[in-house]
Amino acid sequence: MAQKLSNADRRAQLLETAQAIVREQGTDALTLGALAERAGVSKPIAYRHFETRSGLMIALYKEINERQSIALDDALKNTPARLPDVAQVIARSFMDCVIAVGPEFHAIAAAQKGDAQMNAYQRELIEHYALSFCAVLTPLTSLPKETVRRRAFGIVGAADALSVEMMRGAISKDEAAADLAQLIVSWLSPERNPG
Repeated sequence: MAQKLSNADRRAQLLETAQAIVREQGTDALTLGALAERAGVSKPIAYRHFETRSGLMIALYKEINERQSIALDDALKNTPARLPDVAQVIARSFMDCVIAVGPEFHAIAAAQKGDAQMNAYQRELIEHYALSFCAVLTPLTSLPKETVRRRAFGIVGAADALSVEMMRGAISKDEAAADLAQLIVSWLSPERNPG
């Protein structure tokens, strides 16, 4: 049995173990029982932390996305407040995070499809990213905030689609980041895009 850890440390250990299972065996292999066994804890401990497989998948995806948000916030702190610069930082940060997490990023997202709890979280997450992008990008364009908000949802979708292509080797990280940055600039440059 595993050593006694605080609840926060145990949860972190379980999430790290869950990510390793997904990386090595895919999402189908990730159950609370398999997680408990691999982590060297009893099943009740895994169930106490996540309750259901959906709860585990959501917790794992949240942890990955929190890392992505922190990385983006850190990168933006030292970025000039100009649309091309911010667009490049958003694009590169998104692709860097996907690469750092590895193929399990999209595997976990795909595993969320079809489960009501997971679908609700996915919608919440898309809205969070879109509104975050909107908050960062609105001051950099003269387009109306509502236009930027709508386009931010498209930016999230484009970022995800480009990262899928990047992870399957169809395009490079530099191509994915450059295309996403160019899309952001094109969509939010008022001289090219009336509101």
